[in-house]
Amino acid sequence: MRESRGLDDVRLVREVRVRQDADIPKDRWPANIPAVAAVVDSGLELPPGVTFLVGENGSGKSTLVEAVAAAYGLGPEGGSVHSAHSTHGTESPLSSWISLVRQPGAPKWGFFLRAETMHGFYTFQDQLEGGHDFHTMSHGESFLAVAETYLDSPGFYCLDEPEAALSFSSTLAMIGVLDDLAANGSQILCATHSPVLASLPGATIYETGEHGIARRNWEDLDLVSNWKSYLNEPRRYLRHILDR
Repeated sequence: MRESRGLDDVRLVREVRVRQDADIPKDRWPANIPAVAAVVDSGLELPPGVTFLVGENGSGKSTLVEAVAAAYGLGPEGGSVHSAHSTHGTESPLSSWISLVRQPGAPKWGFFLRAETMHGFYTFQDQLEGGHDFHTMSHGESFLAVAETYLDSPGFYCLDEPEAALSFSSTLAMIGVLDDLAANGSQILCATHSPVLASLPGATIYETGEHGIARRNWEDLDLVSNWKSYLNEPRRYLRHILDR
């Protein structure tokens, strides 16, 4: 891991808190997701550097990242601060329920990198004068190109399942991008299903699930143990799925 250059305590966003005036229907989505309910009840501390949210589909990790990105002023479908890009709004009301405790004087730059809406973002960029022609690249190549273009200076970065666009080697390259960002004083919040991406040394990991949200070590994650078990003996899993 690269040297942090004395920036270990830099936090652009120190904590996610629920707004005192928020009218939250706790029996309805997304407040009834255990991880979201835990953040509504107790808030969420964001340490310096890289923070990963890991968990099963529907456990609330992407909902949390999306809401934090929107509360910071980033486009909910991806983009930078005050991004105008939008296609079809599907974001939850969570961003209106929370506020971010920011560090005074911290950089205001940020970017939301969201795999599932990148195609629309590429089109938006192509329409701008001097925009990058991301459509001419493969999905993985364009995703890394966006990361290298926009995730290049101190700021607050939100990523939602970036591994969806990346091969194994490209995921390793993304680890390098995140490590460089942490080293220059940036703060990153990333939802992921990838045990490879979550293995970044020094990263903070929160696991979402029926228990709510809890800090975990990489080697203790269900994500890691499940992948290890499957790769060691795939037939033990597939015999329950394949009718052969």
